[in-house]
Amino acid sequence: MRIAEKHPKIIGVDEAGRGPLAGPVVAAAVMIQKNIVKGIDDSKSLSSKKREVLLPLIEEKSAAFGIGIASHKEIDQLNILNASFLSMKRAVKSLNYCYINRNGYPLKNAMLLIDGPFTIPHFSYPQKAIIRGDSKVYEISAASIIAKVVRDRIMCAFDKRYPEYEFCTHKGYPTKRHKALIKKYGSSPIHRKTFKGVKSE
Repeated sequence: MRIAEKHPKIIGVDEAGRGPLAGPVVAAAVMIQKNIVKGIDDSKSLSSKKREVLLPLIEEKSAAFGIGIASHKEIDQLNILNASFLSMKRAVKSLNYCYINRNGYPLKNAMLLIDGPFTIPHFSYPQKAIIRGDSKVYEISAASIIAKVVRDRIMCAFDKRYPEYEFCTHKGYPTKRHKALIKKYGSSPIHRKTFKGVKSE
């Protein structure tokens, strides 16, 4: 593959949490040797238990990984697409500083492979967008697992603060139960006020 020849270091980037009505959007960036962890796949195709098993293996075996978060307030300010880009930028930038970094500066001579139809705008690193990359590219699949697990944990933490919304069950997604709880209690401090299903409540 020509990209791999020019850029021997591939960094997969993906996010979790664009569709929910509450909570942050979380992105992850991962540089990991292909097939070093068995069972990696698109996070949506894996059970939550399987993702939890894979996460520490990815963290242990990756050369570097980073996490970036854009809050529900930033989502309302920027819109969800731009907030997703912001979380991805934060994830990539954290690669050079995260505690797991074992190889100096992973962004040097690296290519970012981004899940979806868009590259990260106004970002100076070499990058390529890959539609359905989370099911096609090993590094993006690994990033999707990290992002999903981290976001799920965040939502379960919020569940303890706002138990009436049952965030640990639906993770903020617009399920029938979640919508019913919003109608019953109104929106919580972590709901995305600009999202349909929240802003009218």
